[in-house]
Amino acid sequence: MQLQHCLVAATLLIVASVNVIVPAAAAAGQNKEKEEFQCPSHIANGNYADPATCRRFYQCVDGYPYLNRCPSGLYFDDLQKYCTFKDEAKCGPLPTTPAPATDAPADTAQRCSTEDCALPYCFCSKDGTQIPGDLEAEKIPQIIMLTFDGAVNLNNYDHYTKIFNGKRQNPNGCLIRGTFFLSHEYSNYQQIQHLGYAGHEVATESISQQQGLQDKGYEEWVGEMIGMREILRHFANVSVNDVVGMRAPFLKPGRNTQYKVLEDFGYIYDSSITVPPVAVPVWPYTLDYKISHECKSGTCPSRTFPGVWEVPLNTHYVEGFEGGHCPYMDQCVLHNLDEEEVLAWLQEDFSRYYEQNKAPYMMPFHTNWFQTKPLENGLHKFLDWALELPDVYILTVTQMLQYMTDPKELRDVNQIESWKCDKSIAVAPKPCNIWQTCALPFKIPEQNLTDTRYMETCRECPNVYPWLGDAGGTGIQGRDNYIFSGASGDEPEDDSTA
Repeated sequence: MQLQHCLVAATLLIVASVNVIVPAAAAAGQNKEKEEFQCPSHIANGNYADPATCRRFYQCVDGYPYLNRCPSGLYFDDLQKYCTFKDEAKCGPLPTTPAPATDAPADTAQRCSTEDCALPYCFCSKDGTQIPGDLEAEKIPQIIMLTFDGAVNLNNYDHYTKIFNGKRQNPNGCLIRGTFFLSHEYSNYQQIQHLGYAGHEVATESISQQQGLQDKGYEEWVGEMIGMREILRHFANVSVNDVVGMRAPFLKPGRNTQYKVLEDFGYIYDSSITVPPVAVPVWPYTLDYKISHECKSGTCPSRTFPGVWEVPLNTHYVEGFEGGHCPYMDQCVLHNLDEEEVLAWLQEDFSRYYEQNKAPYMMPFHTNWFQTKPLENGLHKFLDWALELPDVYILTVTQMLQYMTDPKELRDVNQIESWKCDKSIAVAPKPCNIWQTCALPFKIPEQNLTDTRYMETCRECPNVYPWLGDAGGTGIQGRDNYIFSGASGDEPEDDSTA
Protein backbone atom coordinates (compact mmCIF):
# COMPACT_ATOMS: atom_id res chain seq x y z
CA MET A 1 0.00 0.00 0.00
CA GLN A 2 2.89 2.38 0.83
CA LEU A 3 4.39 1.66 -2.60
CA GLN A 4 1.02 2.40 -4.19
CA HIS A 5 0.86 5.82 -2.53
CA CYS A 6 4.42 6.57 -3.61
CA LEU A 7 3.60 5.70 -7.22
CA VAL A 8 0.51 7.90 -7.18
CA ALA A 9 2.40 10.77 -5.60
CA ALA A 10 5.28 10.45 -8.06
CA THR A 11 2.93 10.50 -11.02
CA LEU A 12 1.10 13.54 -9.76
CA LEU A 13 4.32 15.42 -9.03
CA ILE A 14 5.36 14.96 -12.65
CA VAL A 15 2.03 16.25 -13.90
CA ALA A 16 2.23 19.17 -11.48
CA SER A 17 4.96 20.68 -13.62
CA VAL A 18 2.30 21.59 -16.21
CA ASN A 19 -0.04 23.04 -13.55
CA VAL A 20 -2.88 20.61 -14.15
CA ILE A 21 -3.01 18.50 -11.01
CA VAL A 22 -1.03 18.82 -7.80
CA PRO A 23 -1.00 17.01 -4.50
CA ALA A 24 -2.96 18.82 -1.81
CA ALA A 25 0.16 19.25 0.29
CA ALA A 26 1.90 21.12 -2.54
CA ALA A 27 -1.15 23.32 -3.05
CA ALA A 28 -1.08 24.20 0.64
CA GLY A 29 2.57 25.10 0.31
CA GLN A 30 1.72 27.56 -2.45
CA ASN A 31 -0.87 29.22 -0.23
CA LYS A 32 0.19 28.93 3.39
CA GLU A 33 -2.88 30.80 4.59
CA LYS A 34 -5.18 28.11 3.22
CA GLU A 35 -5.83 25.19 5.53
CA GLU A 36 -4.77 21.84 4.06
CA PHE A 37 -7.71 19.76 2.87
CA GLN A 38 -8.42 16.62 4.87
CA CYS A 39 -10.16 13.63 3.33
CA PRO A 40 -13.22 12.47 5.28
CA SER A 41 -12.01 9.87 7.72
CA HIS A 42 -14.99 7.57 7.19
CA ILE A 43 -14.72 7.50 3.38
CA ALA A 44 -11.38 6.59 1.84
CA ASN A 45 -12.05 7.36 -1.82
CA GLY A 46 -14.08 9.91 -3.76
CA ASN A 47 -14.25 13.43 -5.15
CA TYR A 48 -14.85 16.43 -2.88
CA ALA A 49 -15.41 20.14 -3.49
CA ASP A 50 -12.58 22.61 -2.98
CA PRO A 51 -13.90 25.07 -0.36
CA ALA A 52 -12.08 27.91 -2.13
CA THR A 53 -13.48 27.64 -5.67
CA CYS A 54 -16.00 25.72 -7.76
CA ARG A 55 -13.39 25.29 -10.52
CA ARG A 56 -11.39 22.74 -8.51
CA PHE A 57 -12.00 19.60 -6.50
CA TYR A 58 -10.05 17.06 -4.47
CA GLN A 59 -9.80 13.39 -5.29
CA CYS A 60 -9.21 11.27 -2.20
CA VAL A 61 -7.36 8.03 -2.90
CA ASP A 62 -7.02 5.83 0.18
CA GLY A 63 -7.14 8.91 2.40
CA TYR A 64 -4.67 11.00 0.34
CA PRO A 65 -6.12 14.22 -1.20
CA TYR A 66 -5.06 15.31 -4.69
CA LEU A 67 -6.08 18.71 -6.04
CA ASN A 68 -7.64 18.73 -9.53
CA ARG A 69 -8.91 21.43 -11.86
CA CYS A 70 -12.04 21.05 -13.96
CA PRO A 71 -11.54 21.36 -17.73
CA SER A 72 -11.89 24.85 -19.16
CA GLY A 73 -15.45 26.15 -18.92
CA LEU A 74 -16.64 23.47 -16.49
CA TYR A 75 -17.38 23.62 -12.76
CA PHE A 76 -17.40 20.95 -10.06
CA ASP A 77 -20.87 19.79 -9.03
CA ASP A 78 -20.63 18.68 -5.40
CA LEU A 79 -23.93 16.82 -5.65
CA GLN A 80 -23.17 14.79 -8.79
CA LYS A 81 -19.43 14.67 -7.96
CA TYR A 82 -18.13 15.60 -11.39
CA CYS A 83 -17.36 18.66 -13.54
CA THR A 84 -20.23 20.04 -15.61
CA PHE A 85 -21.61 23.26 -17.06
CA LYS A 86 -21.85 26.31 -14.79
CA ASP A 87 -25.64 26.54 -14.88
CA GLU A 88 -25.95 22.87 -13.89
CA ALA A 89 -23.23 22.76 -11.22
CA LYS A 90 -24.10 22.88 -7.53
CA CYS A 91 -21.00 24.38 -5.98
CA GLY A 92 -19.84 23.00 -2.68
CA PRO A 93 -19.02 22.04 -0.14
CA LEU A 94 -22.71 21.23 0.24
CA PRO A 95 -24.04 20.51 3.72
CA THR A 96 -24.91 16.90 4.28
CA THR A 97 -27.72 15.54 6.38
CA PRO A 98 -26.73 12.42 8.29
CA ALA A 99 -28.82 9.40 7.48
CA PRO A 100 -31.31 8.49 10.18
CA ALA A 101 -29.89 6.08 12.71
CA THR A 102 -31.32 2.69 11.86
CA ASP A 103 -30.20 -0.83 12.46
CA ALA A 104 -28.88 -2.56 9.38
CA PRO A 105 -31.25 -5.26 8.14
CA ALA A 106 -30.26 -8.76 9.04
CA ASP A 107 -28.04 -10.37 6.42
CA THR A 108 -30.12 -13.40 5.52
CA ALA A 109 -28.54 -14.25 2.15
CA GLN A 110 -26.49 -17.43 2.03
CA ARG A 111 -23.17 -17.93 0.30
CA CYS A 112 -23.14 -19.14 -3.28
CA SER A 113 -24.01 -22.78 -3.86
CA THR A 114 -22.96 -23.63 -7.41
CA GLU A 115 -24.66 -27.02 -7.09
CA ASP A 116 -28.07 -25.38 -6.56
CA CYS A 117 -27.60 -22.36 -8.83
CA ALA A 118 -27.99 -23.11 -12.53
CA LEU A 119 -28.46 -21.00 -15.64
CA PRO A 120 -30.57 -19.55 -17.15
CA TYR A 121 -32.26 -18.38 -13.93
CA CYS A 122 -29.39 -18.32 -11.45
CA PHE A 123 -25.67 -17.57 -11.63
CA CYS A 124 -23.06 -17.14 -8.92
CA SER A 125 -19.50 -18.16 -8.11
CA LYS A 126 -17.42 -18.24 -4.96
CA ASP A 127 -15.42 -15.09 -5.77
CA GLY A 128 -17.46 -13.70 -8.68
CA THR A 129 -14.77 -14.30 -11.30
CA GLN A 130 -15.97 -17.62 -12.77
CA ILE A 131 -16.93 -17.66 -16.46
CA PRO A 132 -20.56 -18.79 -16.98
CA GLY A 133 -20.97 -22.24 -18.46
CA ASP A 134 -17.44 -23.14 -17.31
CA LEU A 135 -16.20 -22.07 -20.74
CA GLU A 136 -12.57 -21.24 -21.44
CA ALA A 137 -11.70 -17.55 -21.72
CA GLU A 138 -9.94 -17.88 -25.07
CA LYS A 139 -13.07 -19.45 -26.59
CA ILE A 140 -15.66 -16.80 -25.62
CA PRO A 141 -16.37 -13.27 -26.88
CA GLN A 142 -15.18 -10.20 -25.00
CA ILE A 143 -18.21 -7.98 -24.45
CA ILE A 144 -17.91 -4.21 -24.01
CA MET A 145 -20.88 -2.21 -22.69
CA LEU A 146 -21.04 1.56 -23.20
CA THR A 147 -23.42 3.11 -20.66
CA PHE A 148 -24.42 6.76 -20.26
CA ASP A 149 -25.98 8.31 -17.16
CA GLY A 150 -28.26 11.30 -16.70
CA ALA A 151 -30.19 13.55 -19.07
CA VAL A 152 -29.92 13.42 -22.86
CA ASN A 153 -29.93 16.88 -24.44
CA LEU A 154 -27.98 19.26 -26.68
CA ASN A 155 -24.99 19.07 -24.33
CA ASN A 156 -24.31 15.44 -25.20
CA TYR A 157 -26.56 14.10 -27.97
CA ASP A 158 -24.18 14.93 -30.84
CA HIS A 159 -21.30 13.37 -28.91
CA TYR A 160 -23.30 10.16 -28.54
CA THR A 161 -24.18 10.05 -32.23
CA LYS A 162 -20.47 10.33 -33.08
CA ILE A 163 -19.88 7.11 -31.14
CA PHE A 164 -22.83 5.35 -32.78
CA ASN A 165 -22.06 6.74 -36.22
CA GLY A 166 -23.48 3.89 -38.30
CA LYS A 167 -19.97 2.76 -39.25
CA ARG A 168 -18.75 0.92 -36.16
CA GLN A 169 -19.74 -2.73 -36.42
CA ASN A 170 -19.28 -5.86 -34.37
CA PRO A 171 -17.54 -8.89 -35.94
CA ASN A 172 -20.93 -10.22 -37.10
CA GLY A 173 -21.54 -7.05 -39.13
CA CYS A 174 -24.19 -5.59 -36.79
CA LEU A 175 -23.97 -2.02 -35.53
CA ILE A 176 -22.72 -1.41 -32.00
CA ARG A 177 -25.29 -0.28 -29.42
CA GLY A 178 -25.30 1.34 -25.97
CA THR A 179 -27.38 1.61 -22.80
CA PHE A 180 -28.74 4.90 -21.44
CA PHE A 181 -29.65 5.18 -17.74
CA LEU A 182 -31.88 8.22 -17.95
CA SER A 183 -32.89 10.93 -15.50
CA HIS A 184 -35.65 13.41 -16.23
CA GLU A 185 -34.65 17.01 -15.58
CA TYR A 186 -33.31 18.74 -18.73
CA SER A 187 -33.91 15.64 -20.90
CA ASN A 188 -34.91 16.02 -24.56
CA TYR A 189 -37.45 13.27 -25.24
CA GLN A 190 -37.39 13.67 -29.01
CA GLN A 191 -33.68 12.82 -28.90
CA ILE A 192 -34.32 9.94 -26.50
CA GLN A 193 -36.90 8.61 -28.94
CA HIS A 194 -34.25 8.77 -31.68
CA LEU A 195 -31.93 6.66 -29.51
CA GLY A 196 -34.70 4.15 -28.82
CA TYR A 197 -35.60 3.95 -32.50
CA ALA A 198 -31.94 3.20 -33.31
CA GLY A 199 -32.06 0.20 -30.97
CA HIS A 200 -30.16 1.55 -27.99
CA GLU A 201 -31.32 0.33 -24.61
CA VAL A 202 -33.29 2.73 -22.42
CA ALA A 203 -33.13 2.27 -18.64
CA THR A 204 -34.04 4.40 -15.60
CA GLU A 205 -31.91 6.36 -13.14
CA SER A 206 -34.73 8.26 -11.37
CA ILE A 207 -36.71 11.43 -12.01
CA SER A 208 -35.08 13.89 -9.63
CA GLN A 209 -31.60 12.47 -8.96
CA GLN A 210 -32.27 13.27 -5.32
CA GLN A 211 -29.48 12.86 -2.80
CA GLY A 212 -30.08 10.30 -0.07
CA LEU A 213 -32.54 8.14 -1.98
CA GLN A 214 -30.74 5.07 -0.61
CA ASP A 215 -32.26 5.84 2.80
CA LYS A 216 -35.81 6.40 1.54
CA GLY A 217 -38.76 4.02 1.59
CA TYR A 218 -40.63 1.90 -0.91
CA GLU A 219 -42.99 4.65 -2.10
CA GLU A 220 -40.10 7.03 -2.84
CA TRP A 221 -38.28 4.39 -4.91
CA VAL A 222 -41.47 3.56 -6.79
CA GLY A 223 -42.10 7.24 -7.47
CA GLU A 224 -38.58 7.81 -8.78
CA MET A 225 -38.06 4.69 -10.89
CA ILE A 226 -41.55 3.75 -12.03
CA GLY A 227 -42.37 7.42 -12.47
CA MET A 228 -39.33 7.79 -14.76
CA ARG A 229 -40.41 4.75 -16.73
CA GLU A 230 -43.84 6.33 -17.17
CA ILE A 231 -42.33 9.65 -18.30
CA LEU A 232 -40.39 7.73 -20.95
CA ARG A 233 -43.63 6.08 -22.06
CA HIS A 234 -45.54 9.35 -22.20
CA PHE A 235 -42.96 11.56 -23.91
CA ALA A 236 -40.39 9.32 -25.66
CA ASN A 237 -42.90 6.64 -26.70
CA VAL A 238 -40.79 3.88 -25.14
CA SER A 239 -42.79 0.81 -24.16
CA VAL A 240 -42.75 -0.08 -20.47
CA ASN A 241 -41.92 -3.66 -21.47
CA ASP A 242 -38.62 -2.50 -22.98
CA VAL A 243 -37.40 -0.68 -19.86
CA VAL A 244 -35.95 -3.53 -17.81
CA GLY A 245 -32.88 -2.02 -16.12
CA MET A 246 -32.24 0.60 -13.47
CA ARG A 247 -29.30 2.34 -11.83
CA ALA A 248 -29.45 4.10 -8.47
CA PRO A 249 -28.43 7.78 -8.37
CA PHE A 250 -24.78 8.25 -7.37
CA LEU A 251 -24.37 4.44 -7.34
CA LYS A 252 -26.01 4.29 -3.92
CA PRO A 253 -28.25 1.21 -3.95
CA GLY A 254 -31.37 1.38 -1.81
CA ARG A 255 -30.68 -1.70 0.29
CA ASN A 256 -33.51 -4.24 0.11
CA THR A 257 -36.10 -1.57 -0.71
CA GLN A 258 -34.80 -0.75 -4.19
CA TYR A 259 -34.58 -4.41 -5.14
CA LYS A 260 -38.09 -5.10 -3.89
CA VAL A 261 -39.31 -2.36 -6.26
CA LEU A 262 -37.22 -3.84 -9.05
CA GLU A 263 -38.73 -7.26 -8.39
CA ASP A 264 -42.32 -6.04 -8.01
CA PHE A 265 -42.37 -3.96 -11.20
CA GLY A 266 -40.84 -6.41 -13.63
CA TYR A 267 -37.28 -5.13 -13.98
CA ILE A 268 -34.70 -7.72 -15.02
CA TYR A 269 -31.51 -6.15 -13.71
CA ASP A 270 -29.90 -3.44 -11.63
CA SER A 271 -26.51 -1.86 -12.27
CA SER A 272 -25.69 0.15 -9.15
CA ILE A 273 -23.25 -1.90 -7.09
CA THR A 274 -19.56 -1.09 -7.42
CA VAL A 275 -16.70 -3.53 -7.04
CA PRO A 276 -13.51 -2.23 -5.38
CA PRO A 277 -10.20 -2.53 -7.27
CA VAL A 278 -9.60 -6.25 -7.76
CA ALA A 279 -6.98 -8.15 -9.73
CA VAL A 280 -9.56 -10.22 -11.65
CA PRO A 281 -12.85 -8.55 -12.69
CA VAL A 282 -16.22 -9.76 -11.43
CA TRP A 283 -18.91 -11.16 -13.76
CA PRO A 284 -22.59 -10.18 -13.38
CA TYR A 285 -24.58 -12.42 -11.04
CA THR A 286 -28.10 -13.04 -9.81
CA LEU A 287 -29.13 -12.08 -6.30
CA ASP A 288 -30.10 -15.62 -5.29
CA TYR A 289 -27.13 -15.60 -2.93
CA LYS A 290 -24.87 -13.29 -0.95
CA ILE A 291 -22.78 -10.84 -2.96
CA SER A 292 -19.31 -12.33 -3.33
CA HIS A 293 -17.37 -9.05 -3.18
CA GLU A 294 -17.14 -6.09 -0.83
CA CYS A 295 -20.07 -3.66 -0.93
CA LYS A 296 -18.34 -0.27 -1.25
CA SER A 297 -21.50 1.81 -0.77
CA GLY A 298 -22.63 -0.01 2.36
CA THR A 299 -26.21 -0.04 1.05
CA CYS A 300 -26.34 -3.29 -0.92
CA PRO A 301 -29.22 -5.76 -0.46
CA SER A 302 -28.90 -8.10 2.49
CA ARG A 303 -31.47 -10.70 1.47
CA THR A 304 -32.02 -12.71 -1.68
CA PHE A 305 -33.97 -11.63 -4.76
CA PRO A 306 -34.03 -14.82 -6.84
CA GLY A 307 -33.60 -14.34 -10.57
CA VAL A 308 -32.82 -10.61 -10.33
CA TRP A 309 -29.54 -9.79 -12.06
CA GLU A 310 -26.91 -7.42 -10.74
CA VAL A 311 -24.55 -5.99 -13.36
CA PRO A 312 -21.83 -4.52 -11.12
CA LEU A 313 -19.47 -1.70 -11.99
CA ASN A 314 -15.93 -3.01 -11.71
CA THR A 315 -13.51 -0.28 -10.67
CA HIS A 316 -11.30 1.08 -13.46
CA TYR A 317 -7.60 1.54 -12.80
CA VAL A 318 -4.11 0.91 -14.19
CA GLU A 319 -0.91 -0.27 -12.53
CA GLY A 320 0.38 2.41 -10.19
CA PHE A 321 -3.12 3.92 -10.00
CA GLU A 322 -2.24 6.80 -12.33
CA GLY A 323 -5.45 8.81 -12.52
CA GLY A 324 -6.82 7.11 -9.41
CA HIS A 325 -9.50 4.44 -9.58
CA CYS A 326 -13.14 4.93 -10.44
CA PRO A 327 -16.42 3.17 -11.29
CA TYR A 328 -17.36 5.95 -13.76
CA MET A 329 -14.74 6.58 -16.44
CA ASP A 330 -14.95 10.36 -16.00
CA GLN A 331 -14.25 10.15 -12.25
CA CYS A 332 -10.68 9.10 -12.92
CA VAL A 333 -8.40 12.11 -13.36
CA LEU A 334 -7.36 11.76 -16.99
CA HIS A 335 -8.02 15.21 -18.45
CA ASN A 336 -4.31 16.04 -18.12
CA LEU A 337 -3.48 13.31 -20.68
CA ASP A 338 -3.36 13.64 -24.45
CA GLU A 339 -5.51 11.35 -26.61
CA GLU A 340 -2.73 8.81 -27.18
CA GLU A 341 -2.16 8.58 -23.42
CA VAL A 342 -5.92 8.19 -22.88
CA LEU A 343 -5.92 5.37 -25.44
CA ALA A 344 -3.02 3.66 -23.65
CA TRP A 345 -4.77 4.05 -20.26
CA LEU A 346 -7.98 2.48 -21.58
CA GLN A 347 -6.06 -0.34 -23.28
CA GLU A 348 -4.25 -1.22 -20.06
CA ASP A 349 -7.49 -1.15 -18.06
CA PHE A 350 -9.23 -3.28 -20.70
CA SER A 351 -6.41 -5.83 -20.81
CA ARG A 352 -7.17 -6.88 -17.23
CA TYR A 353 -10.44 -8.29 -18.59
CA TYR A 354 -9.36 -9.42 -22.04
CA GLU A 355 -6.26 -11.28 -20.88
CA GLN A 356 -7.92 -13.01 -17.92
CA ASN A 357 -11.56 -14.08 -17.54
CA LYS A 358 -13.15 -11.83 -20.19
CA ALA A 359 -15.74 -10.47 -17.77
CA PRO A 360 -17.90 -7.85 -19.56
CA TYR A 361 -16.03 -4.55 -19.74
CA MET A 362 -18.48 -1.82 -18.78
CA MET A 363 -17.54 1.77 -19.63
CA PRO A 364 -19.93 4.10 -17.74
CA PHE A 365 -19.90 7.79 -18.69
CA HIS A 366 -21.34 11.14 -17.67
CA THR A 367 -21.57 14.07 -20.07
CA ASN A 368 -18.43 15.75 -18.81
CA TRP A 369 -16.13 13.08 -20.33
CA PHE A 370 -17.13 14.47 -23.73
CA GLN A 371 -16.33 18.07 -22.83
CA THR A 372 -12.59 17.33 -22.95
CA LYS A 373 -11.36 16.66 -26.49
CA PRO A 374 -8.40 14.38 -25.62
CA LEU A 375 -10.76 12.18 -23.58
CA GLU A 376 -13.34 12.01 -26.35
CA ASN A 377 -10.77 11.43 -29.08
CA GLY A 378 -8.98 8.84 -26.96
CA LEU A 379 -12.26 6.98 -26.51
CA HIS A 380 -12.90 6.96 -30.27
CA LYS A 381 -9.42 5.57 -30.87
CA PHE A 382 -9.99 2.91 -28.22
CA LEU A 383 -13.30 1.80 -29.76
CA ASP A 384 -11.77 1.56 -33.23
CA TRP A 385 -8.82 -0.39 -31.83
CA ALA A 386 -11.06 -2.76 -29.84
CA LEU A 387 -13.32 -3.48 -32.81
CA GLU A 388 -10.30 -4.64 -34.80
CA LEU A 389 -10.04 -7.57 -32.39
CA PRO A 390 -11.94 -10.57 -33.80
CA ASP A 391 -13.71 -11.47 -30.56
CA VAL A 392 -14.87 -8.06 -29.24
CA TYR A 393 -18.58 -7.16 -29.32
CA ILE A 394 -20.02 -3.82 -28.14
CA LEU A 395 -23.52 -4.56 -26.87
CA THR A 396 -26.30 -3.33 -24.61
CA VAL A 397 -26.58 -4.61 -21.06
CA THR A 398 -29.62 -6.70 -21.98
CA GLN A 399 -27.79 -8.27 -24.94
CA MET A 400 -24.96 -9.18 -22.58
CA LEU A 401 -27.37 -10.80 -20.12
CA GLN A 402 -29.01 -12.76 -22.91
CA TYR A 403 -25.57 -14.18 -23.65
CA MET A 404 -24.95 -15.01 -20.00
CA THR A 405 -28.19 -16.96 -19.62
CA ASP A 406 -27.11 -19.23 -22.49
CA PRO A 407 -23.33 -18.80 -22.86
CA LYS A 408 -21.74 -19.96 -26.07
CA GLU A 409 -18.30 -20.21 -27.56
CA LEU A 410 -17.27 -17.50 -30.00
CA ARG A 411 -17.87 -19.74 -33.01
CA ASP A 412 -21.56 -20.11 -32.03
CA VAL A 413 -22.53 -16.53 -31.09
CA ASN A 414 -24.30 -16.01 -34.42
CA GLN A 415 -27.01 -18.29 -33.03
CA ILE A 416 -27.94 -15.70 -30.37
CA GLU A 417 -31.19 -14.16 -31.58
CA SER A 418 -30.73 -10.74 -29.97
CA TRP A 419 -27.29 -10.36 -31.58
CA LYS A 420 -28.57 -10.85 -35.14
CA CYS A 421 -28.66 -7.89 -37.52
CA ASP A 422 -32.12 -8.68 -38.88
CA LYS A 423 -33.62 -8.70 -35.39
CA SER A 424 -36.09 -5.85 -34.84
CA ILE A 425 -34.16 -3.67 -32.40
CA ALA A 426 -36.21 -0.47 -32.08
CA VAL A 427 -37.66 0.18 -28.61
CA ALA A 428 -39.50 3.30 -29.80
CA PRO A 429 -41.36 4.23 -33.01
CA LYS A 430 -39.77 6.46 -35.63
CA PRO A 431 -39.53 9.96 -34.13
CA CYS A 432 -41.16 13.04 -35.57
CA ASN A 433 -39.33 15.53 -37.80
CA ILE A 434 -41.07 18.52 -36.22
CA TRP A 435 -41.32 18.33 -32.46
CA GLN A 436 -42.85 20.35 -29.67
CA THR A 437 -40.65 22.60 -27.55
CA CYS A 438 -42.69 23.00 -24.40
CA ALA A 439 -42.17 25.87 -21.95
CA LEU A 440 -43.68 24.46 -18.77
CA PRO A 441 -44.23 25.79 -15.26
CA PHE A 442 -42.27 23.89 -12.65
CA LYS A 443 -42.70 24.33 -8.92
CA ILE A 444 -39.26 23.85 -7.44
CA PRO A 445 -39.48 21.15 -4.75
CA GLU A 446 -39.34 22.40 -1.15
CA GLN A 447 -39.31 26.02 -2.33
CA ASN A 448 -42.16 28.44 -2.76
CA LEU A 449 -40.96 29.27 -6.27
CA THR A 450 -42.19 28.49 -9.77
CA ASP A 451 -39.66 28.29 -12.57
CA THR A 452 -39.88 27.45 -16.27
CA ARG A 453 -38.52 24.20 -17.67
CA TYR A 454 -38.22 23.45 -21.39
CA MET A 455 -38.93 19.98 -22.73
CA GLU A 456 -38.83 18.63 -26.29
CA THR A 457 -41.16 15.81 -27.29
CA CYS A 458 -43.03 14.37 -30.26
CA ARG A 459 -46.15 14.33 -28.10
CA GLU A 460 -48.42 17.22 -27.20
CA CYS A 461 -47.11 19.48 -24.47
CA PRO A 462 -48.35 18.61 -20.97
CA ASN A 463 -49.92 21.18 -18.65
CA VAL A 464 -46.91 21.38 -16.33
CA TYR A 465 -43.40 19.99 -16.18
CA PRO A 466 -43.69 16.26 -15.35
CA TRP A 467 -42.37 15.39 -11.91
CA LEU A 468 -42.71 13.02 -9.00
CA GLY A 469 -46.32 11.99 -8.57
CA ASP A 470 -47.37 13.44 -11.93
CA ALA A 471 -45.47 11.66 -14.71
CA GLY A 472 -47.96 12.86 -17.32
CA GLY A 473 -47.62 16.53 -16.39
CA THR A 474 -51.35 16.94 -15.76
CA GLY A 475 -50.89 19.50 -13.01
CA ILE A 476 -52.62 17.29 -10.45
CA GLN A 477 -50.06 16.66 -7.73
CA GLY A 478 -49.99 13.12 -6.40
CA ARG A 479 -52.02 11.85 -9.34
CA ASP A 480 -49.84 8.77 -9.86
CA ASN A 481 -50.36 5.81 -7.57
CA TYR A 482 -48.37 2.90 -8.92
CA ILE A 483 -48.37 0.91 -5.71
CA PHE A 484 -52.11 0.35 -5.64
CA SER A 485 -53.08 0.71 -9.29
CA GLY A 486 -50.00 -0.82 -10.91
CA ALA A 487 -48.11 0.68 -13.83
CA SER A 488 -50.31 2.03 -16.59
CA GLY A 489 -50.55 0.70 -20.13
CA ASP A 490 -47.58 -1.00 -21.69
CA GLU A 491 -47.68 0.61 -25.10
CA PRO A 492 -47.37 4.24 -26.21
CA GLU A 493 -50.47 5.97 -27.48
CA ASP A 494 -51.16 5.97 -31.22
CA ASP A 495 -51.06 9.75 -31.65
CA SER A 496 -47.41 10.02 -30.70
CA THR A 497 -45.46 10.35 -33.90
CA ALA A 498 -47.28 12.93 -35.93
